[in-house]
Amino acid sequence: MEFGTFYQLPCATDQSPLQRYEDTMMQIQHADALGLDVAWLAELHFFPTFSIMPSPLLVASALAQRTHRIRLGIAVNLLPLHNPLRNAEDAATLDILSNGRLEYGVGRGAIPLHFAGYNIALEESRERFLEALDVVLLAWTTEAFSHEGKYYQYRDVQMVPKPLQKPHPPIRIACNSSDSFQLAGERGWRIFSSSIIVPVQRLQQEVTTYTILLNEHGTPLRGDEVAIMAPVYVAPTMARAREHPEASIMHYFRTLRDMYKSRQMQEFAHLPRMQELQQRLEQMTYAQVLDNIAIFGDPAYCIERIKWFKETLGTNQLICWFNTGGKIPHKQVMESMRLFAEQVMPYVE
Repeated sequence: MEFGTFYQLPCATDQSPLQRYEDTMMQIQHADALGLDVAWLAELHFFPTFSIMPSPLLVASALAQRTHRIRLGIAVNLLPLHNPLRNAEDAATLDILSNGRLEYGVGRGAIPLHFAGYNIALEESRERFLEALDVVLLAWTTEAFSHEGKYYQYRDVQMVPKPLQKPHPPIRIACNSSDSFQLAGERGWRIFSSSIIVPVQRLQQEVTTYTILLNEHGTPLRGDEVAIMAPVYVAPTMARAREHPEASIMHYFRTLRDMYKSRQMQEFAHLPRMQELQQRLEQMTYAQVLDNIAIFGDPAYCIERIKWFKETLGTNQLICWFNTGGKIPHKQVMESMRLFAEQVMPYVE
């Protein structure tokens, strides 16, 4: 089993963006030294208390110079918001700067605020995503290419440099909706999902459907198909492990609720998915977080909980969000990461 760490970079009004970035860099260097496999960086826009990381490829480029072995994942490039050729160029450059350590995560995006900000219709997200991914793969794997699509047109373009990894960096697709799991299964893509966004009971059903579709469409299982992100916090005792992250993770859910209630989001409030999410956020309690979402405990508890995640969800990579909400002090995050690497990771196969 592989282990990753995840960074979304929320920044509360009483926090410094500079310090949030410095802490993140130090923690990922720590993860590199501790032996975690991947550091995943989110792409989010326009709501600072939710995230101040709109450019994860830039952050990963800086990390490429500060780390040695940990792979650098983007979770995810929001392809409908970008010129795909430029995104392919930037990602290929990162792959070279990191000596072939890029994990290229992609998704179509689901937050209406992002599409409104970039003046792109949310209804176009799936078509734009599929076409953009085709362009990226063409750019990476052909000497020169032309493309005449609905949204993107290129004529006799030679993209340089090519990625160091051949034929291209590993691709992982964000899956949070049923149609995304189905699409990934039909096309044989590896997936990235989250217990925060998708309730565990539904996540179990979706991963089962995804695995069945892989088999039906002739995709051989390689053992690295499913990556699941979950909040993780390890402390020497159960009491401390439950007490330390409570304020931070509940702050995260309040921030998410506030974002979906913001003025910029009101025109999308009628969408069934938005209404379902808002209802879930309004009813969220810390007891529900502990029972259904998070892995907060002493080392022995975390080992058993991770084994349950692996058996129930079929996850091959657990991606740990060690500071969900961004409010846990840096020193405590570093200690939690150390305990996880030394007293949990070696005992989960």
